[in-house]
Amino acid sequence: MRAVIMDAPREIRVGDWQRPQPGPGEVLVAVSAAGICAGDMYFYLGKNPYAQYPQICGHEIAGTVEQVGSNAEGLEPGTPVVVEPFLGCGTCYPCRIGKSNCCANLQIIGVHKPGGYAEYVTAPASHIHKVPEGLSLSFASFAEPVAIGVQACRRGEVAAGEYVLILGCGPIGLALIEVAKARGAHVVATDVLPARLEMAAQLGAEVLRADKDLLPNVLVQTNGEGAPVVIEATGNPQVMEQTVELVAAGGRIVIVGLVKQGTQVTFPGLDFTRKEMTVLGSRASVNCFPESLQLLASGAITYPRVATEFSLWDAPQVFSDLAANPSLIHKGVLVR
Repeated sequence: MRAVIMDAPREIRVGDWQRPQPGPGEVLVAVSAAGICAGDMYFYLGKNPYAQYPQICGHEIAGTVEQVGSNAEGLEPGTPVVVEPFLGCGTCYPCRIGKSNCCANLQIIGVHKPGGYAEYVTAPASHIHKVPEGLSLSFASFAEPVAIGVQACRRGEVAAGEYVLILGCGPIGLALIEVAKARGAHVVATDVLPARLEMAAQLGAEVLRADKDLLPNVLVQTNGEGAPVVIEATGNPQVMEQTVELVAAGGRIVIVGLVKQGTQVTFPGLDFTRKEMTVLGSRASVNCFPESLQLLASGAITYPRVATEFSLWDAPQVFSDLAANPSLIHKGVLVR
């Protein structure tokens, strides 16, 4: 089959790859759309510590069922679907307590296994979700990043009427904005880039520039209390540390952004008891795809409209351009 192959950092090409066959309990999906994620860029740039080359990346995948393996029931060829890419082992402690997203032996389609930047991809039938009627496959490919927003809002127990401060308005930040708004929250979003703040405002968030006045502005808006919920989506250690200042006493902090392995983040020790805040991590998602697809189908999630579509076979040039200018687009989707 034809595929986009990453041979080494910054070495990417369109070439031939053996077409996969679905094993027992697996499904072969003909790919129609696959999003470009920061993780895919890290793989391209050589920043992913788990990267093994050559590989086919792409984990935000939508397409149609091509073939069903034995023991994979409930799916017929031609069915529009999305692929949930995070595969737990099912036996380790996180898997046993329902947190397979934190599996000790986690395998990710598009990182550890060939992904969606190809004509076909295989996945367990348990990780295949039907696309609601009327939702395009390009929009459906956003199910994975939206599911990250669903997971983070579940972790933070975001509720209607709550003031929710979202730090960072990149693709995941935009998903967080709309998921939190769908829950009825009062969403305030911050970033250092004016273009990202403009996009956040278009999605209905109140925006504040992430500068020296951020804390006093948040305190003014919250009558001096701080934000009941702070969700960090920048991956910047200094921003992670600032969450303690921004959160209200008794509030919740949700860390979504990623830092390099070994990077230290320091919180003032006294604030753990003085504020009795809850600090939560949020990794990918678990059992969030159905809600994610519902939100997309209902129209509650609109940010796929700002995505830029490219031909899958133009991926080498697209990745080169994005490496040179990360702010070139808000979000990219490769289609075929």
